Amino acid sequence: MTIIEKVEVAPINPDASLVSPMPERKIRWCIVGGGMLGLALAHKLAAPERDITVVEASDRFGGLADAWQLGPITWDRHYHVALLSDANLGGLLKDIGLADEMNWTTTKTDFYTGGQFYPLNNAIDYLRFKPLSLIEKARLAFTILYAAQIRNGVRLESVPVDTWLTRLSGRGAYEQVWRPLLRAKLGPNYRNVSASFIWSVINRFYSARRSGLKTEMFGTVTGGYARIIEALMRSLASRGVTSRLNTPVRSIHRVTRGVEVSGANWQSIFDHVIVTAPGPLAARMCPNLTIEERDRLTAARYQGVVCSSLLLKKPLRGRYLTYIADESIPFTGVIEMTAVVDPKFFGGSSLVYLPAYVPSDDPLFEISDDELRGRCVSALTKMYASFHEDDLLAFRVSRARNVMAVQSLNYSQKVPPMETSIPGLHIVNSSQIINGNLNVDETIGLAERAFRALLEVEGSQSLSVDRIQSA
Repeated sequence: MTIIEKVEVAPINPDASLVSPMPERKIRWCIVGGGMLGLALAHKLAAPERDITVVEASDRFGGLADAWQLGPITWDRHYHVALLSDANLGGLLKDIGLADEMNWTTTKTDFYTGGQFYPLNNAIDYLRFKPLSLIEKARLAFTILYAAQIRNGVRLESVPVDTWLTRLSGRGAYEQVWRPLLRAKLGPNYRNVSASFIWSVINRFYSARRSGLKTEMFGTVTGGYARIIEALMRSLASRGVTSRLNTPVRSIHRVTRGVEVSGANWQSIFDHVIVTAPGPLAARMCPNLTIEERDRLTAARYQGVVCSSLLLKKPLRGRYLTYIADESIPFTGVIEMTAVVDPKFFGGSSLVYLPAYVPSDDPLFEISDDELRGRCVSALTKMYASFHEDDLLAFRVSRARNVMAVQSLNYSQKVPPMETSIPGLHIVNSSQIINGNLNVDETIGLAERAFRALLEVEGSQSLSVDRIQSA
């Protein structure tokens, strides 16, 4: 007969227990981080044979996908839309009962350069795009079609993105189109990425067309991500998952009976611990990792974002996305959510995001909200003749230093593995999205890949313990 040792779990604080009493033989899992990745992992792992606890340092679940209050409305803190090809997100929404709540619409895109807006939505728009010659337009179209035919971007990891795009599209198209697009998403870090990054962006938008859909549409769930997170948390609770907010983790160590997770005034022991924090934070939490493991975690260069949310009396131009090639503008794009979300959900007002993607140590993170507000108002006044400062009803700024790891040259060779040298300790974070770009669908896909790998580890470790106890 196999005997499993019963472990007493220390309380998280004097007022509440971190983990409820659990039946014998349940495998104890702790997920550190309650963003979309941590919640998706909990959703995958939740089962009667496991006792799962999610701990989140902040006062909200969802991470970059959480919602907040902007004046009289509640909506996503950062801008999010789904594509018809986002199968991972679609599967999660089906699991939590929101598949029928997705609203789809076609949108329009602008390109702002030289003080003018140029629509970029179809072949005619491209032909009318004055900054490029006819030959440059043809080479630009060829580049997109060529990239869309590549199924695996690994071989592009060794090629700098500017070299690849210039060779295919020419110097003119690179300077006028590609470099502003890269800057819009990567800020100064665009100089450090490989060609696999731009391939992943093109591949995502063209995947729906390859599957037989003639056009790509953007979708949002009624109520935004506040609704998604609420439904997901309700589903996790119904399946026995314990979740705790305001629970920062200070250190994680291997002890005799498992993996000990400690905070300011609590500690608990688990069979498996998954850390979903960015690499540098994970390295600080886990001081007993090897030097090589710590070096891999801290070597990743992270991209951050300073994203201003504005509630306006009226739309700007009604385009969902405006790419900005003018480097005098203090943000790298204009996103009008009212182009995909009915204004009635915003009380008839227009919700606009003005993101600035910058390195995680950029001085922009230290600028006050008032100064950012002034910069945004000044730039919008310059860009849109119909905009006046009086149109601004509410303004709020979100700052996130570690949004995604920059896909540098030969990136897949530098990614830290999920398994660590410490038995039972696993690290799963966004830096392990290889040849892709960070979005909710990719995040859920990473959770699925991690889940399959973790099941193998769980099975092999459980088998070893059973044999030891039986002997």
